[in-house]
Amino acid sequence: MIWNEAIECADRETMQAIQLERLKKTVAHVYKNVQPYRAKMDEKGVKPEDIQQLSDITKLPFITKEDLANNYPNGLFAADMDDIVRIHASSGTTGKPKIAGYTRSDLDMWGECVARCLSMAGATKSSVVQVAYGYGLFTGGLGAHIGAETMGATVIPMSSGNTQKQLMFMMDMKSTHLCCTPSYALTIAEAAEKAGLKPDEIPLQGGVFGAEPWTEGMRNEIEKRLGIHAHDIYGLSEIMGPGVSTSCSENDGMHIMEDYFFPEIIDPDTLEPLPDGEKGELVITTIGKEGMPLVRYRTRDICSLTHEKCKCGRTLVRMSRVFGRTDDMLIIRGVNVFPSQVETVIAQFADTLTMNYKLYVGREDNKDTFELAVELADGLAIDDIKFVENLRSRVDHELRGILGIGCKIRFLNAGTLPRSEGKAVRVEDTRKL
Repeated sequence: MIWNEAIECADRETMQAIQLERLKKTVAHVYKNVQPYRAKMDEKGVKPEDIQQLSDITKLPFITKEDLANNYPNGLFAADMDDIVRIHASSGTTGKPKIAGYTRSDLDMWGECVARCLSMAGATKSSVVQVAYGYGLFTGGLGAHIGAETMGATVIPMSSGNTQKQLMFMMDMKSTHLCCTPSYALTIAEAAEKAGLKPDEIPLQGGVFGAEPWTEGMRNEIEKRLGIHAHDIYGLSEIMGPGVSTSCSENDGMHIMEDYFFPEIIDPDTLEPLPDGEKGELVITTIGKEGMPLVRYRTRDICSLTHEKCKCGRTLVRMSRVFGRTDDMLIIRGVNVFPSQVETVIAQFADTLTMNYKLYVGREDNKDTFELAVELADGLAIDDIKFVENLRSRVDHELRGILGIGCKIRFLNAGTLPRSEGKAVRVEDTRKL
């Protein structure tokens, strides 16, 4: 099902006309109403009337998370507080949160975007959508909720946690779609298995998972254990929340709602635009928001774009899976390491390892230490020395191949590591303490 065929399948000329009209309006709006934007544009010598074609967007200055912090709490709002009907904020645990303000029109736009995303996952007005993202300042819960309500589906606002109750409602209410983090989806799958439920006994048909990086290996694990089609959803609190893009049935990238979010890929070092297919930093300009539009916002997420028409029939530009974040990248012994690379290796050993793992980075005697703790699959024991040593050698070989460095590998019995009910914390880096 395609929720809004006129937009999602629009030809490139039609889409670009929509984008240009909205870009001009957005730039004029922020220049008039947001002093920090006006100062940045004046410093660069650019005026709203200088934006006459889409390529002119490169004339505009970037906005970064530092700009959001420096203008906390509402210095980047472009609407009066009388018109702001909701506040959300990032789920970060350090420093000031990144605040976002929404007008009534912004919430309508958000509902439209997430309705499109849920449709890509096969949801309809007849679906029962169980939302197990956290509710509150975090955008996940209320974002999925507003999208399901927009399409007229039944919503179960479970929020995160209380896994046994999640499972009870899922079975009793015959939930067809699950919205949560991918790590929590695995926690629910584990609970279902302990309850003796087989994948074909679970009523779920599809799931929309995001808010944390995950790999194809984890997707395969979720689909196998819950018996569903798993879809990736992307968004940032400061941009809107979930619903910026989602993967369709083809699972070949995530369709960006580009009538509301204009994407660019830049080289994070030179800041120059990169062509389709090349990995770089994703930059997004919101071209439909009133409360807090962001122009050329550097997301720090590393991905690539393609404008090729998808086999599903949609023409919306697609972004690849996020490979990592420039600010989440670990530099260990001079080597760039993304947690997602480690997860890719773990997924290669699905018969012997679970996707429950944690990375520990530290420093001893002025040298970086790097350790992977990962659980063995249920039924395997760490006291089988020969088996464990053989497995450690194979995992170490694959890690060295993808990372370029080795790490200490510690195997744990199944169920040892804490289970995630929200965003999984995969890295403990004590070098920063």
